[in-house]
Amino acid sequence: MNFVVFSGGVGGAKFAEGMARSVGADALTVIVNTADDLELYGLRISPDLDTVMYTLADVANAETGWGLTGDTFRNFEMLGQYGIEPWFRLGDKDLATHIIRTNMLRSGATLTEVSRALCARLGIRSRVLPMSDEPVRTVVETDEGLLTFQEYFVKKHCEPVVRGLIYEGIDEAHASADVLRAIETADTIIIAPSNPYLSIAPILSLPGVRDALLNAAAPIIAISPIIGGQALKGPAAKIMTELGKVPSAVTVAEKYSDFINGFVLDQKDTELQLDVITMGLGPLVTDTIMITPDDRARLACEVVNYADQLRPDKMGGCKLDDVPKLSPTT
Repeated sequence: MNFVVFSGGVGGAKFAEGMARSVGADALTVIVNTADDLELYGLRISPDLDTVMYTLADVANAETGWGLTGDTFRNFEMLGQYGIEPWFRLGDKDLATHIIRTNMLRSGATLTEVSRALCARLGIRSRVLPMSDEPVRTVVETDEGLLTFQEYFVKKHCEPVVRGLIYEGIDEAHASADVLRAIETADTIIIAPSNPYLSIAPILSLPGVRDALLNAAAPIIAISPIIGGQALKGPAAKIMTELGKVPSAVTVAEKYSDFINGFVLDQKDTELQLDVITMGLGPLVTDTIMITPDDRARLACEVVNYADQLRPDKMGGCKLDDVPKLSPTT
């Protein structure tokens, strides 16, 4: 079976890791947002791609969810000696990823080819696909003017009021052939609990992606990143409010309703089931909070089984008892 997950950063990466454990790494393809990418210090940095790669390789910093475990920041201490106070910090080990990516891109490789090479060197068996080989950049319209996403997210700590979002370069960019082929050949497609506006919308806005989803034979499931009107991590609920949307799982379901077949609600939002049902979606209600590695695998397994119930030809789903336990508490 072929499983495709649309992902942003930390939340999507955690779910992807749970999928790799529950259905097998070789069966998984992760399509990752690259509209958060930036160039800094002469390097091409792809934060969401790196978070997904590091998480699947089991080298991600468990405390932050991003970066590498045990990394140091001596390079930034030296920058400080030169009188530079950088607002975007890169770890010493993390720098190696950006150096290799930048050099390969300058040598003519595509971002898809670079990502394939990096994953191979990290021992990742799943396919990690950037959404496009061409640059798309999220620009945030705020009450303080236009800000690149990383300026808004890292430098400004998401404090400015959001007035709108622009995906620069989206009309000129294309989903890679690998991305479109993954959607076309998938047995199950899952929209991870990533930010609908910052992480998933850029992927869906690429020419051809939404049409590919509308024509996909596979069941398409979306998992709400909003629980009880709040986002577990990141500014999703804040952005929804500032854009005049109700910060609710129902709003997320409506955003995806033209192409999804199923929707996953957290158990804290049980009362929203009827709203989702009126959209023609029979929701799965479960615990969607992924605190431990076993939480990730359990949620992934439940979503896979849910998707299996939505297809006319059952394909066996996932057996959680067959997934090795990793969490110290189990």
